[in-house]
Amino acid sequence: MNKLSPAGQRFVLHWGEMGTRWGINRTVAQIHAVLMISDRPLAADELCERLEVARSNVSNSLKELQGWGVVRMVHVHGDRRDHFESLKDVWAMFRAIAQERKKREFDPTMAMLTECLAEADPRTEPALVARLQDLHGFFVTVTTWYDHLFRLPTGMLVGVMRLGDRLKNMVSGEGK
Repeated sequence: MNKLSPAGQRFVLHWGEMGTRWGINRTVAQIHAVLMISDRPLAADELCERLEVARSNVSNSLKELQGWGVVRMVHVHGDRRDHFESLKDVWAMFRAIAQERKKREFDPTMAMLTECLAEADPRTEPALVARLQDLHGFFVTVTTWYDHLFRLPTGMLVGVMRLGDRLKNMVSGEGK
């Protein structure tokens, strides 16, 4: 990982490892890490050089990162190559990832649960219907919470996230 400081190398390696735990390809996560800590947009060949990976791997990884909405292509004056940069605002990155995960994971599950509930017969499959209703209710609650929370301006969202135990105490009536 030439051109990266020891701290930068450590971060990139760790981000790649965490990516695999989150279900993301290691190289995709490492490219994202390099772009996050870069002080300027980078061309694909620079990413290949820094990470010592094949150009095709970098190209596919960049497409995936663009699909997640955390990396975008930019043009650099005087350079005909495409360059790439990561979102630098961690809250914007969090929102983009959460939105994409909702679209890829929650929305299809909600649709499937709705279809299964329409098909299941409560007279012959009461346990199945009960579990599906519980799951559907859970997904509706989480999705509604997500929709409300992610409409908040970033400063307000940060404030809500920092409430921690104070929010729990307000809801439970403790601390009055």
